[in-house]
Amino acid sequence: MSYALLASTRYDPFLTSCVWNNDIDGPSPYLLLHYQADRLIASAALDDKTFRHGTTLSNVKALCDKVVREHNDSRGETALKVRVVLNPSGELSATATPAKAFTSDPTLPSLFNPLTDVPPTPVLIIHIDSQPTSDTVSLKTTDRQAYDDARIRVGLQPVGSLDPPAGDAPDDVILYNTRNAVTESSVCNVAFYRNDRWVTPPLAAGCISGILRRWLIEQHRIFEAVEDELTLDNIKDDEWVLVSNGVIGCKLGRIKLHTSTETGDDAKD
Repeated sequence: MSYALLASTRYDPFLTSCVWNNDIDGPSPYLLLHYQADRLIASAALDDKTFRHGTTLSNVKALCDKVVREHNDSRGETALKVRVVLNPSGELSATATPAKAFTSDPTLPSLFNPLTDVPPTPVLIIHIDSQPTSDTVSLKTTDRQAYDDARIRVGLQPVGSLDPPAGDAPDDVILYNTRNAVTESSVCNVAFYRNDRWVTPPLAAGCISGILRRWLIEQHRIFEAVEDELTLDNIKDDEWVLVSNGVIGCKLGRIKLHTSTETGDDAKD
């Protein structure tokens, strides 16, 4: 097969102060790592003729601990993005890169009410893709071509590229399917404020089953839309959008329409 399963998480000592992030071992410095392990196991089970079984929370955590020790300072205080890959053979591997440390609960933006609350700063600038994407699925895999293509169309570089983005590039781009239904951004799940609550596209639209998306739904902070409820026709310029993934947590952005560019130039994991 041409892809492996992927989980991108965050190591951050600040997370041990967030009770909602505790796992079976107590306070955890990894952002919802037990949800990451659950998704890897469930995704592998969907193709059990290809992926060998054996993945558990304990061996995912042991691998993350190992890569953190290799990349961190002696006190283990440096925040890291940890990328875990599950190959069809059942082999787990991981890499780590530095990340800016959290200083507050990364889920707080999901409590923002655009109708009553003072707008926070900073706010992401988010564009809508200029063409539909038809080959995205709910599994998070190493096949990122559709997302990289969408990023390039708005002047961003593929995730991981060291090349700079175009000068007028947004922070992210939202994809949509051939029915014009919104799916997700190039690196995050998304939610829009509708009828006094945040509404996120259903998995059937073609979005990844994000681990923070799952947590936010369980906590009734966001709600799953009915199929095709969120379409290009009802996305307005300058409206608020909530983005989330297992590395950055939640952030707020605003939609900027009619600014996508056809260029040749591309953070949820």
